[in-house]
Amino acid sequence: MELRYGTNPQQHTASAAPVSAGAWPVRVLNGEPSYINLLDALSGWQLVREAAGALGRPAAASFKHVSPAGAALAGPLDPATAALYRADPDAGPLTSAYVRARDADPKSSYGDFAAVSHPVDEELAALLAHVVCDGVVAPGYAPGTVAALSRKKKGRFLVLEADPQFVAPTQEDREVHGLRLTQQRDDVPLHASLLDDVVCGGPLPEAAVEDLLLGLAVVRYTQSNSVCYVRDGVTLGIGAGQQARVDCTRLAGLKADSWWLRRHPAVSALDFAPGIRRQDRVNWHVRFIEGDMTDDERIRFDRALVAPADPLTDAQRREWGARLTGVAFASDGALPFRDNVDHAARHGVRWIAEPGGSIRSGDVAEACREHGIALAHTRLRLFRH
Repeated sequence: MELRYGTNPQQHTASAAPVSAGAWPVRVLNGEPSYINLLDALSGWQLVREAAGALGRPAAASFKHVSPAGAALAGPLDPATAALYRADPDAGPLTSAYVRARDADPKSSYGDFAAVSHPVDEELAALLAHVVCDGVVAPGYAPGTVAALSRKKKGRFLVLEADPQFVAPTQEDREVHGLRLTQQRDDVPLHASLLDDVVCGGPLPEAAVEDLLLGLAVVRYTQSNSVCYVRDGVTLGIGAGQQARVDCTRLAGLKADSWWLRRHPAVSALDFAPGIRRQDRVNWHVRFIEGDMTDDERIRFDRALVAPADPLTDAQRREWGARLTGVAFASDGALPFRDNVDHAARHGVRWIAEPGGSIRSGDVAEACREHGIALAHTRLRLFRH
């Protein structure tokens, strides 16, 4: 398969071919994928298939730059999410999973690649047609949905069909600067038994087990180092690709705070002028929450509103933040210092899953006891590079 281009447009020559002749994990139904499009689609499909298989519910992911911006299981849409996407609060399971995934970090999901675990139905196709999204991968499509999606982006919208029966080779190859690297595929299944070794604060409630398993599926397909905050089957914040794990924890924590503050009455009450686009509203919500607008931004923000809005005070932020609880936290690698726990506790975390085995695992466990957090050692590292 000839690709539109490689990682960058100047890399004109790019192609994809199956490792085993004729064994394609996905097929293109519409559009012309680039190198990164395929990486996002293949990683996204693996994530949602694994999450749905482990948890028995439809799953969706919103991928950007080879890591998920958000992931979620099917579930109810809260008023803030439903209003932003003009979605039915009682949306079907696949639509609800994708909307919840995209709403985890709607600023980053702009121009994402969607992945869903079940065949695309008319409801999801209609939603995809009205959000800024580059493509979708799914194991099938309801009649008429491929034709409808193919009209998006002047016919350039990517529609890929994944083969749910495809089994990846046991060995993976990668070429870097003239070297071919080979390794065994990481195919250890994610299962609740991974959370049996509860070091402190147990036992884990069933809802926490589900959130931690979703978090483990997410970090497995996120560029390392990576951590994930999850609540009620929705990722609130994903930290990816930082050299220091605590930086992932802090960045993902800020995203979790932003997700939670978007539910604050003052944010919900922002009254935008007619004609302000959805993504602009998303971006203004985030900038309003972050509270550090430049003078120019403040002028443009005020112009976007029917009436000016007072900034959120520190007291409002603290009071609202204290209401966030019941959050699960998954890490792809061992927590090397207790600072990860101290930061995670500030964002409502009550359950943590990490491999364990660091030289300071005792300090990490002690920090969990101090904060009232249950800690499970998975003994399974999930690095992705």
